[in-house]
Amino acid sequence: MKKLLLVLSSVLLITACAPEVGTKAWCEQLEKKPKGDWTANEAKDYAKHCIFKSDDDK
Repeated sequence: MKKLLLVLSSVLLITACAPEVGTKAWCEQLEKKPKGDWTANEAKDYAKHCIFKSDDDK
């Protein structure tokens, strides 16, 4: 039971540190990642938020 709690808390801490999708930090982080490793959602979000910045991304 202790191992399960340790794993779950570790996962929560790691994911909580990731920058929010669409932020400048997220765009920079994704630019450093090899494009072959991007998911389809990451590619779509990168195009939407980092290349074609929409009015609601201000």
